[in-house]
Amino acid sequence: MSLFDRRTLLMMPLALAACGFEPVHAPGGSGAALNGQVKLSAPNTTESYLLVQNLEQRLGRSASSGGAYALDVGVSTVTRAAAITTTNETNRYSIDGKANYTLKSNETGQIVASGSVENFVGYSAAGSTVSTLADERDAKQRLMVILSDQIISELYAAPGLGT
Repeated sequence: MSLFDRRTLLMMPLALAACGFEPVHAPGGSGAALNGQVKLSAPNTTESYLLVQNLEQRLGRSASSGGAYALDVGVSTVTRAAAITTTNETNRYSIDGKANYTLKSNETGQIVASGSVENFVGYSAAGSTVSTLADERDAKQRLMVILSDQIISELYAAPGLGT
């Protein structure tokens, strides 16, 4: 007896259509509604600059007129020692990041989506000072990519976009 059943595979698109499933990047989907239509808030820290840069790469830059939506983002990070040797030297750090976002319609002024996302990354501090600083910078960049991807995923899943 095979676990693979063709009838289940053929019925899956019908079931998804019945529950209101619509691909994000389909014409009229939330991905298309946001592409090039979101004006991002100005960054005020290095971390928020990296976050906004990643969001712009995914959403596209809005036209000079501002687009249909305004996205305000705020980011905060906390660096913590993650591994300490018996001689009390830290050789691994963890950076915890949290980003709050609010997507507003420029036409109505109403909040379309809002929320916050959290994640963390780690980096090694066992090398030289230069390599530790490079690892820290890289970790912050990775964290902002992760947070921006989470924000994009939540925005694409927001009800009411693309309709």
